Amino acid sequence: MVNSVFKHLNRRKFLRGAGVALALPRFLSLDGEATAASDFQSPKRMACFYFPDGVPMPLPEDPAYQDWAWFPHGGNGDYQLTKCMQPLESLRSEFTVLSGFSHPKSRSVHGHNNADQFLTAALTGGGDREYTNTISLDQVYANHVGDETRFASLVMSTDGGTGTARGTHTISFDRHGRPIPAEHRPKQVFDRLFVTSDAESAKRLLLNESALDELLEDAVRLRSTLSTEDRRSLDEYLDSVRQAEVKAEKAKKWLGTPLPTVDGSDLNLELTTDEPREYLRTMFELIYLAFRTDSTRVATYQIGRENGVGRSDHLARAVGFNLAHQLSHETKEPGGWERFAIYCGFLNEEYARFLEKLRSTPEPMGEGSMLDNTLSLFGSASSAFHLSRNYPLILAGGKNFGFRHGQYINHAGLNFQGGPWLGSREPWQDEAKGEDLPLSNLYLTMLRRLGVEVDAFADSTGVVEQV
Repeated sequence: MVNSVFKHLNRRKFLRGAGVALALPRFLSLDGEATAASDFQSPKRMACFYFPDGVPMPLPEDPAYQDWAWFPHGGNGDYQLTKCMQPLESLRSEFTVLSGFSHPKSRSVHGHNNADQFLTAALTGGGDREYTNTISLDQVYANHVGDETRFASLVMSTDGGTGTARGTHTISFDRHGRPIPAEHRPKQVFDRLFVTSDAESAKRLLLNESALDELLEDAVRLRSTLSTEDRRSLDEYLDSVRQAEVKAEKAKKWLGTPLPTVDGSDLNLELTTDEPREYLRTMFELIYLAFRTDSTRVATYQIGRENGVGRSDHLARAVGFNLAHQLSHETKEPGGWERFAIYCGFLNEEYARFLEKLRSTPEPMGEGSMLDNTLSLFGSASSAFHLSRNYPLILAGGKNFGFRHGQYINHAGLNFQGGPWLGSREPWQDEAKGEDLPLSNLYLTMLRRLGVEVDAFADSTGVVEQV
């Protein structure tokens, strides 16, 4: 009797219970397809998190160096986390800290311009040069795995939307380098993932298809009247339309498939940054729920915008300070390094909570824990004050993809730049003390371990063998 019941269950159906929908695990002994265990693979997920303003980097001769520096002391497996990094201590076997990596095209750019290129490695530049961007790491992977889930990717930020050139509110960019708008309202994210009904989706889909048909008809008529340059712009626009058609076709396939049932009663979905700790925790929780229900396997979250503009600057109020960006400017003041490190420690604490939740959750659709099947990048494209070199990076999870953790890969050695800003020349204006490795080497490594067959990513020159 039990055999006959499970025989007809599709493994993508959902078990309801415990407040969260779980994808049904594979029962090989009851599977009518007689598929060998070695043929079944756990899902491969990727999450990327970005925080602005760099990290505390007091120089070794500064008394604050021992406790409040962001980068660990020591190297390889024998390293010590500082008080700033202490919230991650219980997870050290699950992550790798990296230093001495950055994007070559951005190393001489002011740190306020950096979020735009964090996942793309593009020459987004500064000053008067024309702004262009390229596809981001997450979207390369979303293009590879996105058809397997209801949503190809989940794009979130604390400030929402797209922001401006060199002042982005999103770290996700499509294959033409266009910013993908990020959602910042917890309720909107939750409703999109778990509440929207099939009836509403079908109605919206019909409207979208009708609009697309009209757009294409108008475009064909218009094309013959345009110059070569304008035709190029129109073709790029039509490509966007075709991508929308592809998304519409995918949405059709999911109509009739029940949304996961998730009890959101323990989440305050009306939160804003006026309640910063709860807000940040909820945003992490929504990514966890999206992964646990297999609603998507790709997520990005830009925790803050560069240069102290926007609601994300209020997150420092979670630990009793006023504005986050201001903390990076005041490290020359008594207790300045400690205050900045306490704020960075708060971000580390909430990131650690997210990782711990993944680690403590058995993989619903495969082997190991969810963290074993989730590759998570957490970092910034600034290190010392406005310095676009030696990015502070934490790579966690993905052990089922072959990643080795519990180490500090320190390519920067002692040749790093730091110290407080004294009000004149800034570290980014100084000549580099060492030569960073291309961060794209790490991105190429990530993509290959995730199963994407690519020869390169952006300006990569190889892979990072140590992880």
